Amino acid sequence: MESRNTESSLGGFRGLDWVTLIIYILLVSAGVVSIYAASYDFDNASFFDFDEFAGKQILWAGLSLILGSVILLIDYRIYKTYAFPIYVAVLLLLLITIFIAPDVKGSHSWIVMGPVSLQPAEFGKFATALALAKLFDSYNFSLNAKISNYFRALIIIFLPIILILLQNETGSSLVYISLIFVLYREGMSWLVLFSILCAISFFVVAVKLTEPMIIGLPMGEFTVFILIMLIYVAMLLFYCKDIFIARNVIYGYVGSGVVVTVLALCGVPVNGLAYFLCIIAAGLIYTAIAMFRHRIGRFVVTIGFCLVSVLFLFSVNYAYNSILQPHQQQRIKVALGIEENLQGAGYNVNQSKIAIGSGGVTGKGFLNGTQTKLKYVPEQHTDFIFCTIGEEEGFIGASAVLIIYLALILRLIHIAERQRTPFERVYAYCVVSILIFHLCINVGMVIGLCPVIGIPLPFFSYGGSSLWGFTILLFILLRLDASRKERMD
Repeated sequence: MESRNTESSLGGFRGLDWVTLIIYILLVSAGVVSIYAASYDFDNASFFDFDEFAGKQILWAGLSLILGSVILLIDYRIYKTYAFPIYVAVLLLLLITIFIAPDVKGSHSWIVMGPVSLQPAEFGKFATALALAKLFDSYNFSLNAKISNYFRALIIIFLPIILILLQNETGSSLVYISLIFVLYREGMSWLVLFSILCAISFFVVAVKLTEPMIIGLPMGEFTVFILIMLIYVAMLLFYCKDIFIARNVIYGYVGSGVVVTVLALCGVPVNGLAYFLCIIAAGLIYTAIAMFRHRIGRFVVTIGFCLVSVLFLFSVNYAYNSILQPHQQQRIKVALGIEENLQGAGYNVNQSKIAIGSGGVTGKGFLNGTQTKLKYVPEQHTDFIFCTIGEEEGFIGASAVLIIYLALILRLIHIAERQRTPFERVYAYCVVSILIFHLCINVGMVIGLCPVIGIPLPFFSYGGSSLWGFTILLFILLRLDASRKERMD
């Protein structure tokens, strides 16, 4: 009896995945050291000065370990039982934040409580993951059983996105879109991911290629129309598996293209938009007439994909010019190489790339980074912490950090696959998706591959809200994973 009580009191420490915990401690410790290097002050060089960023991060890290220990001691059934109440509570907190948060650089996303500021959006991640896991754990729930199940899952994902967008915190809201990959793991069609990839590609091409003009259309729009036509034919061939219809559509495309080319060479004005709309419409109408022979459902999907793609292209200009803020447009232009603007939106990224490049293979050495010490890179202790690693530790140090992150992600995938119920598995993949998104976007924006959207590097970037949010996210998973052995006993 005494032995059982002891085991019960240990909670999640019995059966804890120590590999993941060690990686977590390693990342947090390396983050504190990097923050110290990024914010190093020659006049006040104490590592444990709690008025400096590194000292404050040590306090946050200590509190995070206490918080993680508490999470491991809580009965694992609590997280499943109260998943939806926790989610609703966090949604209410996000809603309240819109009205009570002060304006910080145009954003209303921080709740100030004396000397402490918290960002509720960081805590919305674990709450959303719990709610999504609870939905999939519902009795007889299957994503593909009926269309309403898709809507229920998407509502859970998009409610926090909407509330965070209302706080004018675009970067934090985009993180939740990564949960789409969880839906794919649980049975969502590959067509959805393919459509998202196409939408991103169409947007980039349409925004980036504005010159020259071809038959009255910017080169970007002309290229997207061509891509839509090619993808449509490819779907007829490989998705609908109808060579006859695909061949005739190709004949129509090629024939009309030859006619338009001849007219253009002869100096006859051609309305490019009207041409593409007519030829695409003709292909769709022909397909609609011919498709009744077989596989009607797949043809409907293919036609729908083509129509939505054309409508999306029309919406790109509106979204870019009317929905995005000027500073967001500027960041996209810089990321796509349309503009450099080294003194404006491109300044951070340019200085970050200089810092990383100057580190070379082995780096300049700890506390020897000139870009870092002379404060050339703004926000180098938060969103741009990775440039400090690249400058001082070089390619080898930066690669080592990425390898540690890779080890964590692979370990979490292993944990996800060994779960026995949908709740634990879905929650685990939510954690994996969020971490991968943060890692890829943060490192991508530091080296100039992604627009600067202001999201932290997990466990590394300075900030209590970020560290606590990721700690709660990870340690709930560790607690759920440890409960496997408790359920077996």
